[in-house]
Amino acid sequence: MRKKRIMLIGPQKSGKTTLAALLEGREMAIRRVPNMVYREKTLDTPGAYLESPWMHKHLIAAAQDACCVVMAADAAGKKRAYPPAFAKAFRVPVIGVVTRCDLPDANPESARRQLLEAGVKEPVLLLSIREAESVQAFLQTLAPHMPPSYETQRPEE
Repeated sequence: MRKKRIMLIGPQKSGKTTLAALLEGREMAIRRVPNMVYREKTLDTPGAYLESPWMHKHLIAAAQDACCVVMAADAAGKKRAYPPAFAKAFRVPVIGVVTRCDLPDANPESARRQLLEAGVKEPVLLLSIREAESVQAFLQTLAPHMPPSYETQRPEE
């Protein structure tokens, strides 16, 4: 049986790797990833896969290894990242998260609308890494989708 992970997608600099660090429960170096990164609980995807329409098929195919998809939208971002109804391409639950809500030029409502137009269902989470309540709400929302530990999925020898 394939190990299921939480798949993180979003445009570049939308905080996907930071979300992965939260979900993994450890500090990770934050850097741009040129390829998909399979960690114990998460599947971190490059923003370029979302920003290039011809790469969308790779995101959709990779979702077969996912227990759910987190679609991140940057509250400080100026351009649209998701095509209309993109969330409907996935056969697993899709959770929308608006990141970087605490920045001075942030427009969380615009990012929330973008996720809704992309097919994400309510509630869309507003996340600020600097606010403990916001982080706790994010982790509680994803708790039912968290994959079991790796040890429990190994076949018995």
